[in-house]
Amino acid sequence: MNLNTATEAELDELPGVGPVTAAAIISWRTSNGRFTDIEQLGEVDGIGPARLAKLRVLVSV
Repeated sequence: MNLNTATEAELDELPGVGPVTAAAIISWRTSNGRFTDIEQLGEVDGIGPARLAKLRVLVSV
């Protein structure tokens, strides 16, 4: 799933990402522009190292 094009509903379907975190990902994207590296997902509120590790293989930029 592409972090730059996914909708909030699509992000919500990822394991460990609920509606609050999905909204935070969208908010980060709105504030900072497109994700250029998957590691930037770690800058989103609610995504720590463990969650980032799980998501890293499921998302792209």
